[in-house]
Amino acid sequence: MYLSKGIVAAFFFVVFLRGGPLAHGQLTPTFYDQTCPNVSSIIRNVIATELASDARIGASLIRLHFHDCFVNGCDASLLLDNSDTIASEKDARGNINSARGFEVVDRMKALLESACPATVSCADILAIAAEESVVLAGGPNWTVPLGRRDSTTASQDAANSFLPAPFLTLAQLRESFTNVSLNNNSDLVALSGAHTFGRAKCSTFDFRLYNFNGSGAPDPSLDPNFLAALQQLCPQGGDGNVTTNLDLTTPDVFDSSYYSNLQANRGLLQTDQELFSTVGADDIITLVNTFSANQTAFFESFVESMIRMGNLSPLTGTEGEIRLNCSVVNANLAGPDSSLVSSI
Repeated sequence: MYLSKGIVAAFFFVVFLRGGPLAHGQLTPTFYDQTCPNVSSIIRNVIATELASDARIGASLIRLHFHDCFVNGCDASLLLDNSDTIASEKDARGNINSARGFEVVDRMKALLESACPATVSCADILAIAAEESVVLAGGPNWTVPLGRRDSTTASQDAANSFLPAPFLTLAQLRESFTNVSLNNNSDLVALSGAHTFGRAKCSTFDFRLYNFNGSGAPDPSLDPNFLAALQQLCPQGGDGNVTTNLDLTTPDVFDSSYYSNLQANRGLLQTDQELFSTVGADDIITLVNTFSANQTAFFESFVESMIRMGNLSPLTGTEGEIRLNCSVVNANLAGPDSSLVSSI
């Protein structure tokens, strides 16, 4: 393992004893040891199979975990479809026509329901899938704390309020992390490193290429050669759905190249480059420089921040439910699965 289980377990212990928002219910990495011991391998195999035809899927799955946890905690509310009583978070500004991988989560859930009926929560599936995606891309592994339960509601309004947009300034980014009880320096910089793999649409950054902040000119922090390449890919008035790599150096590998790109003024999103180019942000810039020079330091900080984020206000014990279908609350299920609802 990259990090010893003893080190990670010690970190869990510290998190749980501190109290506050990060200690809302106790999670444990052994939660499914008796009831569904193959949960991680089942999820890993689905991701590995999908990667053969979709190199983006790992980054897409970790993003689902991020976007779930940032909205009222890690409770799989993001996965719920619209219904008479639910306005889906999938349609929030930060998710619509952007968040992806839902059908892959559904495949994981179907296999787990076959192997361990009514046992593994959708929220835990997202947490495990995030870790497995990082490992399969060459990044660190960690022991995922488990035992989350699923919400019975969602909040599109909260998603619109709490999900960081790609055009935020560093000050606004810091505030968005503080608002969900994450550190606005170490967690912010480490978790942003997840942009070391995956893709982004032209529509999320093309404003930097032509009319940055209404100036009528490109973002001055963009490297000129990088700017020219992006303008060719995303012409003014062109197709905003065209995608490009978040990390132009090693686009499908989980490593520290993301931070080296920032040092070269080649961060794709405004929220990426803000970490290095904001005047006076010495604490943030120091972290970028540290992670660029020392991949081990990045991996260690990333693991700590992922554990901290994954422990944001989970539902545990008898709170919420174990959804049988990740996109529908159990009360709205019909058919053969509905007979199981009363027991979970």
